[in-house]
Amino acid sequence: MIAIKKLGFLSLLLLAANCFAQKGTPLTDHLVFGSDASEKAHAFTSNKSQIIAGLLNEPARILLPIDTGNWQGGSVKFTVKVDPVNQNYITVRLSGNDVTQNLLNLICEGKQVGYRHLGDIELFDLSTDAPFKNGCFYYKTSPLPFNLTQGKQTVQLEIRSSGRIWGYGSTFERYQYPMTEPTRGIYNIYIHSNSSFVPNPSEKQGRMPAPQKAPPEAGDFIAQVKAKIDTTIAGLLRQPKPLSQVQMQFLAKAWHIQWTSAFHNKLVEDKILAGLDSIYVAYMHNPALAQEDPATWNPDWFGLGITGQVIWLLNKPLDTKLQQQITYPGLQSITRKEAYAQMLVACRDWHAMHRRMYTNQSMINDLYGIYYANKGLQQLNAAKAAPEKDVLRYLYESMGMQPWLGSDDASGKPTRSAGNNYWQLTAKALTKELGYVGNYGEVLDWIAEIYDATRPAPGLPGDLKIKEQVEKMALARMIFRYPATDADGFSVMRLQVIVGWRDTHYPGDITYLQRPSWDGNPFQVAVATEHPALLAFARQQLEDNQFFKNYKSNIDSKNFRVIAALLTVPGDYEKVLNSAKQNIQMPMAKRQPDFVFSDEEDGVVAVKNGDEYFYASLYWRARHGINKLGRVHLIQPGFDRIATVYEHQEFEPNGNYYTIPNYTNFGFGNGGPRYPDTTRSAHEGLVLPVAKIPADANYKNGQEHPAAGRASIYKLQYDRYLVLMNNSKKEYTLKIPALFKNAANLSDRKKRITTNSLIIKPGTTLVLYK
Repeated sequence: MIAIKKLGFLSLLLLAANCFAQKGTPLTDHLVFGSDASEKAHAFTSNKSQIIAGLLNEPARILLPIDTGNWQGGSVKFTVKVDPVNQNYITVRLSGNDVTQNLLNLICEGKQVGYRHLGDIELFDLSTDAPFKNGCFYYKTSPLPFNLTQGKQTVQLEIRSSGRIWGYGSTFERYQYPMTEPTRGIYNIYIHSNSSFVPNPSEKQGRMPAPQKAPPEAGDFIAQVKAKIDTTIAGLLRQPKPLSQVQMQFLAKAWHIQWTSAFHNKLVEDKILAGLDSIYVAYMHNPALAQEDPATWNPDWFGLGITGQVIWLLNKPLDTKLQQQITYPGLQSITRKEAYAQMLVACRDWHAMHRRMYTNQSMINDLYGIYYANKGLQQLNAAKAAPEKDVLRYLYESMGMQPWLGSDDASGKPTRSAGNNYWQLTAKALTKELGYVGNYGEVLDWIAEIYDATRPAPGLPGDLKIKEQVEKMALARMIFRYPATDADGFSVMRLQVIVGWRDTHYPGDITYLQRPSWDGNPFQVAVATEHPALLAFARQQLEDNQFFKNYKSNIDSKNFRVIAALLTVPGDYEKVLNSAKQNIQMPMAKRQPDFVFSDEEDGVVAVKNGDEYFYASLYWRARHGINKLGRVHLIQPGFDRIATVYEHQEFEPNGNYYTIPNYTNFGFGNGGPRYPDTTRSAHEGLVLPVAKIPADANYKNGQEHPAAGRASIYKLQYDRYLVLMNNSKKEYTLKIPALFKNAANLSDRKKRITTNSLIIKPGTTLVLYK
């Protein structure tokens, strides 16, 4: 019999404590910033802060920069009452109008609560790239560490401000930027023991702008794109030094596009050939170039695979010259075909032995480092090229069409480093990194590229199985776009990132079919597949006048990577514009029917319930062990709520435990760049049980692993929602809590619950609404 470990009284207590009283959540304490009486009652002190009249003329405090070049800003300290027995939560009230790059850091009893970057408990407030909710407030809830409140009547809290961070910075100076402007306003602090925070009805709330379409933008943007492309082509042809791989890739693609000045241009062919020769000479002097080319971003994902793509794209016009015998300076005489084949074999074989586990990285490595390198070899030396079915295997694995078997060993056999049954996608076609991912899960540009790569020639149909998977993946992502407004108050669809494992940029990009990225355009996957629904979703962005408005930064960019992605915009735009109108709306559009979507493998739920949108990650950033945390984003007309809360979980134990180290920056890896202050983590020393790991996985205790923190049963109650997710292989019987008697079963056509229990089948999710 399988031993299922239950997370005892605390989780059950949290479920029992929740309520949805009309008076709002019972509070242990409440601080109103900017109120003299409230601040005095909480022993409030301030360093470099200022009172403002904020949204709806409500008082708030902003924290100010200290001096030029300092990464830290102002701070405030205060004392709050806490529950000495139960789990305490802190909720902050913020304005949805504010946009800031600054961060707010919560200190409890001298220790930092949460992590600066991608921890299971976030900083008190992260930066926002756009208004979170125009004209409205939003509330953000986090748990206070139980060990710091247990047995106490009060605790001292401090909010510290700092400048923005760049998660990829290799030094502290590149990672942590100075604070140069005031923070957003901090309005209220609430302390409560219910995991679900409901504001008191007497509290002022704003109102979202009435839905309205943005006005059409003036100017011929497609003409601007074409002009920019041709200017870029001309610049590359004038460039005296040899082209890099990405520059050759751009020209090779442009050679096939009729409206460009590169179309069937002999000068382009000669320039690319000279670039290929230069790459070969460089490779002969430094064979490691096949592993990573410093001129390419994330070089070890690509190696010289882009060269293989260029050769495939221009094989016909270059064929005669590829057969020529060349004596390169200081090297032996050799035909270009033989020369180029050497480096592509090295690239393909090395990348097959160095595959990457995160889905987007796996796709890029396998597409370029392996597949395109081999595709170039098919043109140069068929005897050295692997059979097509053998290299398609890597793409199938990266796209979740068959189990991902890890890197190959020296003999070419897969190492199965994640076991025999690890899939890069869930059965419902979401990426797994390790749970639901917002921005990094938006791989539609890459999967469209993968499908295009399998075409025998540009314009011809590609691999049918991959095309079907592309469509399935794209349609699954549509559930994670919800109605919102842009900075000007006009109607948009926005990408759900709040419940995403690898997301730090809030509130999420304006996204319809496809997120605007550096490497693709918002119509790319619709044009690649010609799927009617995907074309309709792309058309919706045009009809809302939200294409050029949100793509203008790409058009204005000076970044070559971004400019190169503009190449397909004119053709794709025209195809979407001229596509047949379909009576199809995006799933979360206001006029669409209500529904529940759940992906048990990612532990994520999405609910459309009238004018409410409920998203939750029940499996939340549990990299090393069971952390008992869930993440919620509840979107309502008057306000939003973001919450990280404890939930009830049941799991099969591994027998090992993970002790949380003293990390205050990254919530993973080695903790990231170290900060010069000496504040320690409030979570240091907490011991997490490890869930059962597949027996065939190459796992050592303490490592990050997809199964280490994954439970079999999740039970989350938040406000009027009760979610039970059965991720086990057995039926689960849920006793209906008293609060949910006669609730609506949103998972089953809103039928009323008339029984005392319900059976939830394996791999399914129940959502009740009271």
